Amino acid sequence: MLAVAEHENIKSDLIPRIATGFCSGLARTGGMCGGVTGGIMAIGTVLGRNKPTDNIDRCYQAVRAFLGQFSEQFESHSCLELTGVHLGTPEGQVSFREKGQGQRCTDYVGEVTRMVVEILENALAD
Repeated sequence: MLAVAEHENIKSDLIPRIATGFCSGLARTGGMCGGVTGGIMAIGTVLGRNKPTDNIDRCYQAVRAFLGQFSEQFESHSCLELTGVHLGTPEGQVSFREKGQGQRCTDYVGEVTRMVVEILENALAD
């Protein structure tokens, strides 16, 4: 989220604080990858609505395109499936470190950033 916000020249002290609970597969629950949720939040930051009556279609279309690209490339959105470890357990955290999974997560975040920036550029060009 932070990388895309910076790319879009959006600055806020709330970023990355607001995204913290989404990291590590939704706070180590094994849920959706934190990079993926960050990508969705980044799309919403740029294309989201300001009030309930604003149109949501362009944002939703961009999110669906992003999720489709990510799952096509990596076959899952789940932290548990992407890393092969459950970060909510001490054993999972040890395994994560021993397997050097941090670099893998960094790679996912890099791909998320690339995908989201491209999707946003296309959405904003329309």
